[in-house]
Amino acid sequence: MKIVKESKSLCPVCQKVIPMTVYEEDGVIWLKKECPVHGVFEDVYWGDAKLYYWFAEWDQEKYVGTGLENPRTKVEKGCPFDCGLCPNHKTYTILGIIDVTNRCNLRCPICFAHAGASGYVYEPSFEQIVEMMKNLRANRPWPCNALQFSGGEPTLRNDLPELVAEAKKLGFKWVCVDTNGIRVAEDIEYFKALDDAGMSSLYLQFDSTRPEVYIKTRGRDIFKYKLKVIENARKLGFDSIVLVVTLAKGVNDQDMWDIIKFAAKNSDVIRCVNVQPISFAGRAKREELKKMRITIPDFMKLVEEQSEGVVKVEDFRPVNWPVPFAKMVGVLKNKHYPLFTAHPHCGSATFILVDRKENGEVEITPITRVVDVDKLAEDCWKIAEEYKKGILGKLSIVKLLRHIKSKVIRQLIADVIKYGSYKALGKFMRSIVMIGCMHFMDVWNFDLQRVERCCIHYAVPDGRIISFCTYNSIHRPRVEKKFAIPVEEWEKKTGKKVDEYA
Repeated sequence: MKIVKESKSLCPVCQKVIPMTVYEEDGVIWLKKECPVHGVFEDVYWGDAKLYYWFAEWDQEKYVGTGLENPRTKVEKGCPFDCGLCPNHKTYTILGIIDVTNRCNLRCPICFAHAGASGYVYEPSFEQIVEMMKNLRANRPWPCNALQFSGGEPTLRNDLPELVAEAKKLGFKWVCVDTNGIRVAEDIEYFKALDDAGMSSLYLQFDSTRPEVYIKTRGRDIFKYKLKVIENARKLGFDSIVLVVTLAKGVNDQDMWDIIKFAAKNSDVIRCVNVQPISFAGRAKREELKKMRITIPDFMKLVEEQSEGVVKVEDFRPVNWPVPFAKMVGVLKNKHYPLFTAHPHCGSATFILVDRKENGEVEITPITRVVDVDKLAEDCWKIAEEYKKGILGKLSIVKLLRHIKSKVIRQLIADVIKYGSYKALGKFMRSIVMIGCMHFMDVWNFDLQRVERCCIHYAVPDGRIISFCTYNSIHRPRVEKKFAIPVEEWEKKTGKKVDEYA
């Protein structure tokens, strides 16, 4: 056993902070922690030691953020209980999330948080949500400009288009709606209302291209709705759908390449495949977790194996790879751009170029085959430092672009550097399809070193802004119950059932 690092975690039972050792054994990275009351717990931290050390190369001080200039809470109980955000948090909000309801029109076996199961309805008022949006926009040094409306099923709210419009008025450049797709499939006018209001992207839950998978994950076959959403998007000219995959071993882990190919074949409207390995709760034994747990390296290997090497493990990079590019553009434009200073072991991503043939088939090329992304990042750091010192010229932008073989991609990236605009970035993002994996933590694999660098945060009605994994592991039930009402009371008040549009 080789000890990799020492950190802190949570007891899965009492949720007290306890010491955690991360170690290598048999080519796998494990974690071990011991609660004085509830005993020893072990879990897989990363499924491949070699890839763990490779991604750890991005765990450098220059990739660490400085946090909020205006934290909302004080350091009192310690991380993760002061989350709100507190002064110790190292990354400001890149993506803000607001749960607009916990109501849902599905009863997914893998979900225990919807109103029907919890017994209460958590549905902030329009005015409360506006205040939460204003709170996110008040962040400094970066006023959060990317927002996701989540739930529950957000489209159960009839006023969601008005909320999207309000978000755009408040200055959010990118406004996304999470959905299982049922309403926007059945009601194209509602889809159009969201589009007209300024919705930037639709986060479409998408577990497989096989109907039988949805019976396991969602309780019934809803694949037809996914296809109808794609069809409706084309009718409306809406071209920014993200396929969101809940990845579960033995359920849909054999479907990764089919999902990516589906995205490629529909890349006129699909921008990204976002994979989220399933989280666990409660007690489990080490061998059980070993069988069930899917980590980021496992995802990367699945893609390589199923694509027969079309997309390889080495085509992926950590989620904080863009930091030097954003810093360089920032110093060149004398502006602050969002810095994705998340922990490198939180996620991985790559871009693919898609050549759609007349017969409907596609040719997929990872961007790493036409761009030397590592040398590009290295030169971005150099340009940023030289420009700050007033000696730009030793390494010019022209020399930077030499690392890009594709003329189309070279011009798109040159435009991003030249204009430094959301429009230029959007044009680049619409020329590729992103393949990413974010491994959100649960109480089993919770690591405070990762949590402190989280850049995806929930805004909640009490004025706090809480990091993603902390909210879902600890704070969600307390927040929701504080602002919730019993299901029976909500149904009596509205005259609706909790799974109806209201």
